[in-house]
Amino acid sequence: MLVEQIIRSKAQGGVVTVKPGSSIEDAAKLLSEKRIGAVVVSPDGAKVAGILSERDIVRELGRRGAECLGTKVDDLMTRNVFGCKPDDSADLVLQTMTQKRFRHLPVMQDGQMIALISIGDVVAARMSELQLEKDALTGMIMGY
Repeated sequence: MLVEQIIRSKAQGGVVTVKPGSSIEDAAKLLSEKRIGAVVVSPDGAKVAGILSERDIVRELGRRGAECLGTKVDDLMTRNVFGCKPDDSADLVLQTMTQKRFRHLPVMQDGQMIALISIGDVVAARMSELQLEKDALTGMIMGY
């Protein structure tokens, strides 16, 4: 299975982004409202300046307390963002996410972000693929 197939199976709605300079408080509200685990920090919705995850916020809350909510996303976001391409395999993406301990990867095409996939998206797609393989093998064995 390819990343482009995972993207097609996701509910449409675009990637949730915040602009550089936004506050951590605003980003946290957005994460809560959208029930998501990360936002992409982007000046235009296509270029990736960084990713800010709920983990980043919780880590800083634990360290500094509520005062960190006034901090800018630029100060907490991950700047060195790994991405993937639509023609990458789900297995490669899952391996990358596991080894590097990422939960979200932007999908990049021609230098522009076209989607964001989570480890949950990749695992669900892989499980669906395994179920289809199991059903096909069961059918072959049973003579369907």
